[in-house]
Amino acid sequence: MNFVEQIHGRYIFNRRVDILSDHLAKLIPQNAHLLDVGCGDGLITDLIMQKRPDIQAQGIDVLVRNQTHIPVIPFDGQVIPFDEKTFDVVMFVDVLHHTEDPMILLREAARVTRRAIVLKDHTCNGLFAGSTLRFMDKVGNERYSVVLPYNYWSKQRWFTAFEELFLKIDVWNKNLSLYPLPLNLIFDRSLHFVSRLYVT
Repeated sequence: MNFVEQIHGRYIFNRRVDILSDHLAKLIPQNAHLLDVGCGDGLITDLIMQKRPDIQAQGIDVLVRNQTHIPVIPFDGQVIPFDEKTFDVVMFVDVLHHTEDPMILLREAARVTRRAIVLKDHTCNGLFAGSTLRFMDKVGNERYSVVLPYNYWSKQRWFTAFEELFLKIDVWNKNLSLYPLPLNLIFDRSLHFVSRLYVT
């Protein structure tokens, strides 16, 4: 682990996952059965369930780790291995930009959810947005052998995708404050969002 990764782990990671779990917990309906797609070790979902004990969760991931905070089963990265309308909510946390075509998993999420899709990802708008996102992605994920295609969409591309899949935006929040001062001036900006989408 290099120096930047050590700093990230010690001063940024814990704050980020705690704040992010707060934002996401507010978007999940009461008594929801949740599917976390690309959940990693499931830490964020575990934190959500600590704050929201009414939620039950299942995780799926391409790379299943030896130790996870929630039950996780493997999948191929494209087909969600459940029947239609199995879950109340399908959640993606910084997953879709790791795929070659986010539309594939968004379409699958719309198939297996009964109620909503909860999404945390990035918007690639503004000066140096792409290079900043690539840096964050590399620091946060490279050591876990996560695929890094750097497939970041603009806000308008997200909105177009939602429209094509008949997903209605119920919540769109770009003010997440994931990073402490002064890092927030570089790494927050408008690069992150959480959203809740309903299938129409």
